[in-house]
Amino acid sequence: MQFFKVKTVQETFELIEQFVKPLERYENIPLSQGLYRILYEDLKAPENVPSFRRSTVDGYAVMATDTFGSSESMPGFVNVIGEVKMGEMINTRLSAGEAMYIPTGGMVPDGADSVIMIEHCEDINGLLNTYRSVAPGENVISIGEDIQKDTIFLQKGTELRPQELGAIGSQGIDTVNVYKQLKVGYLSSGDEIVRYDTKQIEMGQIRDINVLTIGGMVEQWGCEFVYGGIVPDDYETFKSKARELADNVDVLILSGGSSVGAKDFTTEVIQSLGNPGVYVHGISIKPGKPTLLAHAKNLPVIGLPGHPASAMIIFQLFGSAIINRLKGKKERVIPTRINVKIKKNIPSAPGRSDYVRVKLIFENEEWWAEPILGKSGLLKTLVQSDGIVEIDSEKEGVAVGDSVPVFLFK
Repeated sequence: MQFFKVKTVQETFELIEQFVKPLERYENIPLSQGLYRILYEDLKAPENVPSFRRSTVDGYAVMATDTFGSSESMPGFVNVIGEVKMGEMINTRLSAGEAMYIPTGGMVPDGADSVIMIEHCEDINGLLNTYRSVAPGENVISIGEDIQKDTIFLQKGTELRPQELGAIGSQGIDTVNVYKQLKVGYLSSGDEIVRYDTKQIEMGQIRDINVLTIGGMVEQWGCEFVYGGIVPDDYETFKSKARELADNVDVLILSGGSSVGAKDFTTEVIQSLGNPGVYVHGISIKPGKPTLLAHAKNLPVIGLPGHPASAMIIFQLFGSAIINRLKGKKERVIPTRINVKIKKNIPSAPGRSDYVRVKLIFENEEWWAEPILGKSGLLKTLVQSDGIVEIDSEKEGVAVGDSVPVFLFK
């Protein structure tokens, strides 16, 4: 193994797609518990939505031709013959020159082909004055226009957001098959690392806060977080604990120990877990260059840098890609990203992708990104940040006023 023959960011993503495949395991769960789970199979619609023609506005069901030529100065006239009530089937058929009042979501009666909004007409003692024309089909949702019976309306690999849950519920479906929830194991290493809840620490000791930041991200992404504890810089102990944890999780995270040094056992421990082993030993990125990515048998392994800021940024970029691949998502998911203007010049070294922490500021009716400058290990730069700016490896930096992509911290 040649240490620190670094990969570019793009090469790293491509290798993740090559090595990490979806875990073909599923479970059937109540739809009400499906938020942000990943659909395991295509869903075919058992019925049309809507199952009847619906009005999208409050107004009057009419024949569009009866409104042609209507205006404020020369209104059209049709007779109001009744009203449609919500939740009730309407059997009345409209003829030319007739209208019926209809609420939003109401069933459009046969004979009517459009609905004129209540703002554009006036009912005067049963005579409807129309003050504008409507086109055939205007303000009406046709049968099956939303979801058509016997068609696939959600594909395997779709993340179930609130809107997808609503679409499934509209079909009367109350359970779904989803990819099984992932277990993500986390193991810290280092003689200097102590639990984050240690009240008094000795000189040189460091509280393990990565277990909180990385663990929080894992749970935010809908996975079960399994904490393996802290191991000292002892090869046999490290290997034994890593193997024990690896047998019980779907992803293994090793925090710390990924830089070159006399006590660096991380690479050797990963190699001992199984083939093919480490496929990324360093990424051309700042912060986070000493990152390890590996595959041991069917287990993705991530060796994160020890610095909390570096660990969070690396895990946001590459950890999310690995987890989403395992979850069965259709495509690699880019973290939530917006484009804003940068408030300061940021230099960058060509050939390396830089990720700079920024705070978003709304100024002069537009959003700007204010760089949060400081050493990479500082926690306060993370707390003050809303996201990170990506400076592509082909650039030598960005200038004030340039439009830049910002990956948002959720």
